[in-house]
Amino acid sequence: MAEKGVQLDRETFSCSICLDLLKDPVTLSCGRSYCMKCIKTHWDGEDEKRIYSCPQCRKTFSPRPDLEKNTMLAVLVEELKKTGLQAAAADHCYAGDEDVSCDVCTGRKLKAFKSCLVCLASFCEKHIQPHYDSPPFQKHKLVQPSKKLQENICSHHDEVKKMFCCTEHKGYDTVSAAAERTERQRELEVSRQNIQQRIQDREKDVKLLQQQLEAINGSADKAVEDSEEMFTHMIHLIQKTGRDVEQQIRSQQETEMSQVKELQEKLEQEIRDLKRKDAELKQLSDTPDHNQFLHNYPSVSALSESTHSSSINIHPLRHFEEVTAAVLELRDHLQDIVRDTWTNISLTQLDASLSDSQAEPKTRAGFLKYSHQITLDPNTAHRNLLLSEGNRKVTLVDQQQPYSDYPDRFTRYHQVLSRESLTGRCYWEVEWRGEGVVDVVVAYKTISRAGRWNECGFGLNDKSWAFHCSPNSYEFRYNNIQTSVSGPRSSRVGVYLDHSAGILSFYSVSETMTLLHRVQTTFTQQLHAGLWIYGFRTSAELCQLK
Repeated sequence: MAEKGVQLDRETFSCSICLDLLKDPVTLSCGRSYCMKCIKTHWDGEDEKRIYSCPQCRKTFSPRPDLEKNTMLAVLVEELKKTGLQAAAADHCYAGDEDVSCDVCTGRKLKAFKSCLVCLASFCEKHIQPHYDSPPFQKHKLVQPSKKLQENICSHHDEVKKMFCCTEHKGYDTVSAAAERTERQRELEVSRQNIQQRIQDREKDVKLLQQQLEAINGSADKAVEDSEEMFTHMIHLIQKTGRDVEQQIRSQQETEMSQVKELQEKLEQEIRDLKRKDAELKQLSDTPDHNQFLHNYPSVSALSESTHSSSINIHPLRHFEEVTAAVLELRDHLQDIVRDTWTNISLTQLDASLSDSQAEPKTRAGFLKYSHQITLDPNTAHRNLLLSEGNRKVTLVDQQQPYSDYPDRFTRYHQVLSRESLTGRCYWEVEWRGEGVVDVVVAYKTISRAGRWNECGFGLNDKSWAFHCSPNSYEFRYNNIQTSVSGPRSSRVGVYLDHSAGILSFYSVSETMTLLHRVQTTFTQQLHAGLWIYGFRTSAELCQLK
């Protein structure tokens, strides 16, 4: 009862505005009491209306009342503070809609401090005290405040769950809740591991895409730079050729004009000589004295022979027209070259290629669209490799095969390459059998066939990429760097290659496809599929895909 009285005092001496104990209490004429600061702030908001009200009963006052501290209330509040029971702010003590409230408190309920699975009730700090002090309550199960206490009661047994019903009471197949939690916790950890693996896979995908973006940007920038340099060179070459043609035309022009002017001057001189001769003959003709005429005639009448033909034939000058025709032919030829070349490197095809290269298939049906029929080249097979099934299957045997000598044959390791080269987008599958090991490979044709181990062994140099499949593990090798690979075991491995995009992926193929390893690089030569067999009577076959 004393505790209830104290609680009543706390509520009685609390301000209904700030919900805390009264500070400098004032009492209105309606009988309600507030902190002086709280009611002043409330009335400051009503200044415009010139009507002031009580926040609780809404009684109005006009003009604004003068406030005086209620000394009696102030003394009582100070006494209450001395008891050590000063109320906290309402949002820390009292239960809101989202909080679990105390089931014992009357009136305005406090927040629950604990819930009891035996009492099926929640208690504030004050009302939970008997569970700590009284022996009969000390065996009760206390948990964090919960609104769902009923979920901890078994509907069949009508008591607190002590066991987990595995079959919903069908034969009462039960285990302890702790044991069932352990099993579910194990399943949860597996789920988390799967999620974390998927996160790692997606992060790898994002990293690969970022690398591809950088590769695209770098390639595009270099292509622009190189093309600008080459076009500038071609422009300079054309300009130089144009200047050379102009110089030749002008040189020929000067030669032709010099010849014409020389002839023109000679003809004009001959005209002047003829006119002078004509004047002499006219003077002789006009001589009245016959003897004088006859005396002068022999010396005047004789004409010198002309050094030029009697007529000049002007032929059309076609030399410059032929130059123009040659330049026109060159222009047309260049246009044809540019048009044909641009067809091969048009931006539309380039964009389509880039967009298409990023769209790696997600399902086996999608991969099968790019399946290639691949056969093994007997001229590259090591002599201990037996080819069969139309050169699609290879088996490591004890007896050497009667292969002819051929420079492309592998002589150090049990290796073989495909007859077909791989360009564009390709997909194929390899199924292997036996207790040995098989390397599924892509390699440049220029890889050495003999010599040092790191020159001709698949995955031991920068000319080959090898996916190592053993009964117990996977491993990827490139340039003699080994990378352990985890993933589901399968006797069939799928290989996806996008040559132009520089993507090489290996998949475990069973009922589903699981990505095992992906490579992002730049391929500079044509690639061939390859196989490396370890262990006699171990075989690998390039599968026929439908």
